[in-house]
Amino acid sequence: MTTAKATCPTTPANLRIRRLREEDAGLLCEMVAELAEFEKLSHECRLTEESVLANLLGEHRAAEGLIAWIDEIPVGFAIYYRTFSSFTGKPGFWVEDLYIRQRYRERGIGRHMLREVARIAHCLGAGRLEWTTLQWNAQARRLYAAIGAEEKDNWLLLRMDPDAMAEFAGARGPHEGCRCGGSGAGHNGGSCNCNH
Repeated sequence: MTTAKATCPTTPANLRIRRLREEDAGLLCEMVAELAEFEKLSHECRLTEESVLANLLGEHRAAEGLIAWIDEIPVGFAIYYRTFSSFTGKPGFWVEDLYIRQRYRERGIGRHMLREVARIAHCLGAGRLEWTTLQWNAQARRLYAAIGAEEKDNWLLLRMDPDAMAEFAGARGPHEGCRCGGSGAGHNGGSCNCNH
């Protein structure tokens, strides 16, 4: 018995996907807050325009981003960054967030945004493209299955927050473990972007 892949909804002809720009910082914060509310994680959302400008759009970027528009209406975003796979010996890409505003879902926009990230990853020779989704998000899981993404049930996501990292590292202050001691130009909003 074969499983039919989900049909792709008709994508709006006026859909545009482009890279994030400085003028998008406030808009991105707004949509990330919507995503946090959707995922019931608003209490964890601390994104600011300053952190977007420093870490997504600044000189020492930690990640990249795309934004989707229909006409002049922003409808979604994707944030991704490069990783490295020691097994493939190639860079990988990690999709940190993919979000489509609720009234614009089921139109193929998420599929097109993921396709654009996949195109960028492929052009840069990535060995894999990965992301996570919440188990209860059946709509997203259907999309991911339809495009050929495989769920890895035998892997668990592990995470340390800044306090746990500091305690584990034996650091007492937020920059104690940093070689510049917190005085380097890469420090912004309590995080270190120094290249050392």
